[in-house]
Amino acid sequence: MKNKDIEYTTVSAVEGPLMIVDGVADVAYNEVVKIRTPNGEVRTGQVLEVFEHRAVIQVFEGTRGLDTKHTSARFIGETMKLGVSKDIVGRIFDGTGQPLDDSPPIIAKERRDINGEPINPCAREYPREFIQTGISTIDGLNTLVRGQKLPIFSGSGLPHNEVASQIARQAKVLGKEEEFAVVFCAMGITNEEANLFRKGFEQSGALERTVMFLNLADDPTIERIILPRLALTCAEYLAFDLDMHVLVILTNMTNYAEALREIAAAREEVPGRRGYPGYMYTDLASIYERAGRIQGKKGSITQIPMLTMPDDDITHPIPDLTGYITEGQIVLDRALNKKNIYPPIAVLPCLSRLMNQGIGKDRTREDHYDVANQLYAAYAEGCDLRDLVAIVGEDALSERDKKFLHFADLFEQRFVSQGSFEDRSIEQTLTISWELLAQLPDAELKKINVEYIKKYLLNKKD
Repeated sequence: MKNKDIEYTTVSAVEGPLMIVDGVADVAYNEVVKIRTPNGEVRTGQVLEVFEHRAVIQVFEGTRGLDTKHTSARFIGETMKLGVSKDIVGRIFDGTGQPLDDSPPIIAKERRDINGEPINPCAREYPREFIQTGISTIDGLNTLVRGQKLPIFSGSGLPHNEVASQIARQAKVLGKEEEFAVVFCAMGITNEEANLFRKGFEQSGALERTVMFLNLADDPTIERIILPRLALTCAEYLAFDLDMHVLVILTNMTNYAEALREIAAAREEVPGRRGYPGYMYTDLASIYERAGRIQGKKGSITQIPMLTMPDDDITHPIPDLTGYITEGQIVLDRALNKKNIYPPIAVLPCLSRLMNQGIGKDRTREDHYDVANQLYAAYAEGCDLRDLVAIVGEDALSERDKKFLHFADLFEQRFVSQGSFEDRSIEQTLTISWELLAQLPDAELKKINVEYIKKYLLNKKD
């Protein structure tokens, strides 16, 4: 008799999100389990661990109502899969891949293992093509390129969801008529946030090119473990089978890490830093490293994971490990948010490690690199002078220093701050940059080629 035909009634324990079944045979790690509850309901689970004749199962719909006497389990002999086809674009799904948009299930062209396969490093193609998000602080100073992993570090109460929604609406690749899609994956969000995303995409028309996966705060925690894998499986199909360029937004990865810690605690594993499992780095890497470009494939996957830093601590294990795996970070700042500056992106701690490969002549504009360096240097000096003013007062500053102090304020008001539906082109971002640099003496523009100063600074001076 095949293993998938056996229905086990040997449930020995139900602990938190986990269920333990004894006396099993031929069971594999990550195998899908169909669980029959005492009232006849069927739930789905996945094998987390197998040793000797015992299997530990995570139950996606939660273990409420399960007992050891009247609950049964059937191992179906395959890993969890997602049905995919081109019709998946424009649809909304829940944490188990079921439709949430009152439309029928898609007719799957094929079913893909949600765990995917790692991209061979030798087959990776270096990311070089600029993606315009319409947000000046990203496009101008921390440029996103196709195939990059660029996380956004936020804090509780900051508008990271609004930033995520804006990027999803506005992201585009310039100068090419290529198919572009957004896969939006939200974990542990409230009903209000879910409605915000749905209405924003529907009203802007972006839903037509978006696939949404939503896990609400009151949904089973365990679904957050599989949700990003469902989203990335969808993205891989669109990118590498249908030759589309896909932007994947994952929010909030902190909720994912908390779910990982909850499962580790239920399994009584030895905790690592701050109670998170010691394998969290490897687990996060299995998600982040599914982004990139592959030689010989037209499509690409670009990834923007978003996470809230507990206590705004950038050294917390979640942002710390994320920073090791990804190629830079965008940091949201509480002080800027208090000034009513949106998006409150703190320029100085931000970094895009692949920026230099995606900017310049024939990509953005020839002066982009020099302008970005000069803006960064001038704003950094202005911020340092703010600290000095707090001690000695503004009257103690020289005229030169006062110009840089004024520049820092102007930079936040005109460059960093923009509307949540304001979609700036790279040309508009660079124009604003030159208007700001015109406030400084020409002699202070030491990081810009003289030819660019003559070409772009003309008529910008008051």
